[in-house]
Formats: sequence, structure tokens, C-alpha cells
Amino acid sequence: MKKSTLLNSALSEVIARMGHGDMLVIGDAGLPIPDGPQRIDLAVCRGTPGMLAVLDAVLSEMQVESVMVASELGDGNPALLATLRQKTGPATLEAVSHDAFKEVTAKAVAMVRTGECTPYANIILRAGVVF
Repeated sequence: MKKSTLLNSALSEVIARMGHGDMLVIGDAGLPIPDGPQRIDLAVCRGTPGMLAVLDAVLSEMQVESVMVASELGDGNPALLATLRQKTGPATLEAVSHDAFKEVTAKAVAMVRTGECTPYANIILRAGVVF
């Protein structure tokens, strides 16, 4: 059995395949998933799992260079934005309109659907390198 935090095999495999600059999206239950990126559906019911719990598990295995969020998150939920900044540490944070955010998701390697039901609780993680 795997020893590290992240136990979901599909998500762990995606992270293992990612290279520098590849993007992984962690989204709320309502974020549309375009054709192209692999869909990893973790949603069980409203709120389970939450976006932050999934983010914590992903960050335990993924080197993140930069992150992107919808600018509407800062207006609607500044506490969540502050938490995302804290969790992603030194990674550069970029805020774009929600429409622009959705356009960028089409270029992601994979999108993770959570049970999160908080508006704009979505994040794009761009892979960095460990050396």
C-alpha cells in the first residue's frame, strides 16, 4: 500500500506524468470540464471532498511553480483566497476573470472535480521542477 498522503491512483498517476509547465485543475462541483483534459471525478456529495482537502493531498506530491484563480474569488471569498495563498507558499499567484480561467482549463493535463460547493473555489496548479 502507498505510504504517502495521496492515495487516489488516477490523481497520483497524473502527477507522476506531469512535466514542467503542465497544468492540473482542482475544481468545485460546478466547474465545467471541457473535452481534452482527463477527468478525475472525486465528488461524492455536496462538500465531500472539499477543494482544500484535495489541494492538500495534491501539494504533498506536486511541485507547484504558479497558480491561477478567478479574480471573482477575491471579491466573493477573500478568506479562501488568503488560504490558497498560504497553502501554495512561494508559488506565483495570478488572478484572471472566471471566463478566462475556464478557457485556460482546456489546456490542462487533468481536471479534478471535488464536491466543493463554494463559488469560484477552483485553482489551476502549474507544475514546477524540484531541481
